[in-house]
Amino acid sequence: MRKKKQLPLIEKIEITDIANEGKAIAKLDNMVIFTQYVVPGDVVDIQITRKKNSYMEGKVVKIHSFSSKRELPFCSHYGVCGGCKWQILPYAEQISHKQKQVFNNLTRIGKVDLPEIAPILGSEKMVFYRNKLEFTFSNKRWLTEEQIKSGESFDNMNALGFHIPGMFDKVLDIDRCFLQEEISNEIRNAIRLYALEHNLPFFDLRNQEGLLRNIIIRTASTGEIMLIVVFYKENEKEREALLNHIADRFPQITSLIYIINGKCNDTITDQETILFKGREFIFEEMEGLKFKIGPKSFYQTNSQQAYELYKIARNFAALTGDELVYDLYTGTGTIACFVAKQAKKVIGIEYVPEAIEDAKVNAINNDLNNTLFFAGDMKNILNQEFINQHGRPDVIITDPPRDGMHADVVETILFAEPQRIVYVSCNPATQARDLNLLDGKYKVTAVQPVDMFPHTHHVENVVLLERK
Repeated sequence: MRKKKQLPLIEKIEITDIANEGKAIAKLDNMVIFTQYVVPGDVVDIQITRKKNSYMEGKVVKIHSFSSKRELPFCSHYGVCGGCKWQILPYAEQISHKQKQVFNNLTRIGKVDLPEIAPILGSEKMVFYRNKLEFTFSNKRWLTEEQIKSGESFDNMNALGFHIPGMFDKVLDIDRCFLQEEISNEIRNAIRLYALEHNLPFFDLRNQEGLLRNIIIRTASTGEIMLIVVFYKENEKEREALLNHIADRFPQITSLIYIINGKCNDTITDQETILFKGREFIFEEMEGLKFKIGPKSFYQTNSQQAYELYKIARNFAALTGDELVYDLYTGTGTIACFVAKQAKKVIGIEYVPEAIEDAKVNAINNDLNNTLFFAGDMKNILNQEFINQHGRPDVIITDPPRDGMHADVVETILFAEPQRIVYVSCNPATQARDLNLLDGKYKVTAVQPVDMFPHTHHVENVVLLERK
């Protein structure tokens, strides 16, 4: 049997930069080394774990000296749960790297003429900015290196928290998370305590057994709260006792819902949601508009920064009241409703039927009678026949998923020839690819990056294209 080659330990090497995907970079001769949980200026030892022709990947095993740019992480779970990796980077440095990420993608991949990119719009809230989190029950609790080295005996291996990256069935027990308002921590910890005290079986993902599977907590800027408890199987007595306990303990919960999910995966889009107490939805509010949020609804997960994002999109659209606007990938119609009062008519298209039903309700609830919504695959709905039937749009606003727009959708946009295209993206790389496809007929006239997710490498970007 061929012996596996021992990969090297690189000693006392300085971290010099951060890559587009958020990993830290060191350079050895002409070789780039990618690693994590360090910042430019740190001097470290890196144990190489993967070696390719042009790059290597590795794990930091020792820090010899800290960078002057480094900050102390504020979360006790930092470096283990896999989230918020940039806690050790000052916020000014975080958004500087995000600005550079947008510039690099648009220039290297897009290869189109660009105006000066506006300074990134930072998030006012650095913590507790998310309105939705999902936590997983597991009887395979992940023990940290410190816990293992302590020699302590851990009789309780149940956990309620986040999956460890790359681990199939291991979950880190989360005490306090800084992503969502404190009520989220209080609810999660109360559910865990009750489950432990009453010996409720935490889910065994590998063997597909147990009772408690997931919880989803949604909080709105209106103060309303939705809690979804997902059980693997029905046990009416235990289920009702737990839900009644939570309802009594947290009367401020607006919507208490449960799901019985006996599938192999955790997705709930195809599952029945059952109301236990309260109403089946909560409301989000933005500039006087109310948006109905159900258990399966998509809504931007940073409510406060979503408002800033939508204002930028609306300003770029430069509506006068006479325009026909197409809102592609409309979701629950938030952007469509947000711009409707400044437009003659807005047509929203979205793949998920439930989201379109929510969009219709949102338009009715906000007295918007100049909107139309269609559900289906974008590349199948948005075609020349659709445009001939509903009219050529003056403005297209598009907010696609991370993969960007299908080539057929780009072709249809080029056929429609709107005066302006406002392209909202959560992935500047695929956005840049699409800008290149649009370059024959359109020029980029404005670029505005927006930080929706502090302490991560993710960045949103809004681009205005105008017909040449």
